[in-house]
Amino acid sequence: MQTSIPLHLLSQPDMAEADAILRACVHCGFCTATCPTYQLLGSELDSPRGRIYLIKEMLETEQAGNNTRLHLDRCLTCRSCETTCPSGVRFGRLIDIGREKVEQLVPRSFFAKLLRKTLLSVIPYTVRFSVVLASARLLSPLLPQSLQRKIPLKQVVSETRTTAHARRMLVLQGCVQPFTTPNTNAAAARVLDRLGISLIEAQGAGCCGSLNQHLSDCNGARAMMRRNIDAWWPHIENGAEAIVMTASGCGLMVKDYATALKEDADYADKAVRIGQLTLDISEILSRENLNIFEHIGQGIRVAFQSPCTLQHGQKLGGTVEAILRRCGYTLTPVADSHLCCGAAGTYTLLQNELSQQLLNNKLAALKQGNPEIIATANIGCQMHLAGTGELPVKHWIELLDQHSNNGTPSQDYYKHRKEIA
Repeated sequence: MQTSIPLHLLSQPDMAEADAILRACVHCGFCTATCPTYQLLGSELDSPRGRIYLIKEMLETEQAGNNTRLHLDRCLTCRSCETTCPSGVRFGRLIDIGREKVEQLVPRSFFAKLLRKTLLSVIPYTVRFSVVLASARLLSPLLPQSLQRKIPLKQVVSETRTTAHARRMLVLQGCVQPFTTPNTNAAAARVLDRLGISLIEAQGAGCCGSLNQHLSDCNGARAMMRRNIDAWWPHIENGAEAIVMTASGCGLMVKDYATALKEDADYADKAVRIGQLTLDISEILSRENLNIFEHIGQGIRVAFQSPCTLQHGQKLGGTVEAILRRCGYTLTPVADSHLCCGAAGTYTLLQNELSQQLLNNKLAALKQGNPEIIATANIGCQMHLAGTGELPVKHWIELLDQHSNNGTPSQDYYKHRKEIA
């Protein structure tokens, strides 16, 4: 694709990067076949190719309108188009640059700004989020059913008893996971403990920065990245061999710290090292001897929802599925498994109608094989899928943990989510 972005813009690193990404596009249109929003809306402007043209025009003219912002906002950043693209167009990076630029050119309404500022002021901060979540749970009976479904039910945190091992790995607790699905990291710690690995949390580490990044608060995102690097660095110097991610969305963000901080002289090299050490929990287990978990699944039928951040972002499609099969689970077929479930961070709040359509389509595909349980690998997807309460929804690492002690499911494993809340 030919571009004519003004020279004064090309002198800026992000704009030069956007120009290189745009030039890689060959107009083939393969991306439209796998774009969730294009499939729902049928509009070229709601496809990756259409959004590429919108960003190109905006950068060339330094002008944009509400229409440009609307179609960029509707993008899920699922990066399914990247998996399909034969030219290797880095659309996920391009949409971030485009959104940051459109925020400068097209101011939002007062209420839209207030909503986004509220989200950024609450969700990434654990104490604030815990207070808001507790209040929402208390007031839940007074809220419309559509909002009630968005409030995660309280989980009873399982006790974690582990042994100190020579092998040590860091784990990111994140911002919402400790209060919404606290058993995920507890289960990961117990599973890794059985493999001779200690899982440790670095004090001071918090939100990975992805929420701020995707809502165009790049400065806030970079501040969170630097804070996490500072918290992890002493442990890395002391021999921690990896940073384990149990939320694929956070994992993708942390693996991309090097891109976000490449112009930061104080953190660029450290960010590269952090990205190299960051591994999804499935990457860890795929490299270990899992004989002690063999056959624990006992043929239990599992529908695995592969998050976009896992299969398209981190290119780890099939990794979790292989582990579950090796451990004795039966994976049920899932049609159009490459399509997004509609969670996509704050998408459920900012694009509710599209999010619900994608959720309904995903649940229909997941249930088609009559599974006993739905498993996933990302906190946002788990909360989104569990909102209907039709089937138990777990992080897949919980399956290995719940069955690994005595080879049988715990007594309440298959109870309805409302019964175990």
